Amino acid sequence: MLHAPHAVHEHIAGELWNAKNACKAIPPISDRYPEFTAQDAYAVQRCLRALEDKNGAVHAGYKIGATSVAIQQMFGVDQPDFGFLTEDMLLPDGARLDTGRFISPKVEGEIAFRIGADLSDPRTTAADVLAVTTEVYPALEVLDSRIENWDIAWVDTVADNASSAMAVVGAAVPFDGRDLAAETMVFESGDSVQTAKGSAVLGHPAESVACLVRMLASFGAGIGAGDLVLTGSLAAAVDLEAGATVRASFGSLGSVSLSALSGRVLQ
Repeated sequence: MLHAPHAVHEHIAGELWNAKNACKAIPPISDRYPEFTAQDAYAVQRCLRALEDKNGAVHAGYKIGATSVAIQQMFGVDQPDFGFLTEDMLLPDGARLDTGRFISPKVEGEIAFRIGADLSDPRTTAADVLAVTTEVYPALEVLDSRIENWDIAWVDTVADNASSAMAVVGAAVPFDGRDLAAETMVFESGDSVQTAKGSAVLGHPAESVACLVRMLASFGAGIGAGDLVLTGSLAAAVDLEAGATVRASFGSLGSVSLSALSGRVLQ
């Protein structure tokens, strides 16, 4: 149930839009609007998406977040959330990112899906997802909270487009029925090395996509044919600092990397 009027949703979306563009965080929404519900948070996200669309953004897909225990514990949330992806949020393998265009960026290693048919049934299962998956990819999602000091409750991150900023996507691998739950990822950034399996996200990355479909269905929406879906981080996120190279290497999906620079460089 919505507890705040639409004008409040639009106002907060405007704050988040300005925060992203000015690289200046805002106070937690949850502190200022303690009555906010999940419906309110997603209403803000829809207003934020409308602002993006008004400014020429092209829809590319979705991300589902907080699908692993590692991320839920790291950010103090206890259930998945989702956000939208636009074409200008997606970059190719080897991208160089300017840390100055973010507020407090972090990076996650994930498996991404290309979905070949519309999915909107609230009863969608992982098997349904796999039946229409055309390609899978190694991916790195760059997170950035527009909330001060990452002081986020669940409604904060939902309103803030699930804290998504960009994604670096590796080469497509045709989906051939391979066991993505058993896929091993080695996630490296500087001296930090983490290892995790695809099963870290809700038992199977396809279940993560199915969960997303069911959540979207509750809003009368769904995943469209051709959409890219980021299925959630397999391991804990790492801070993205200037000079760092971050790489996620998978057993059969190949690898993907990004490097962080300073000085307003993005390519």
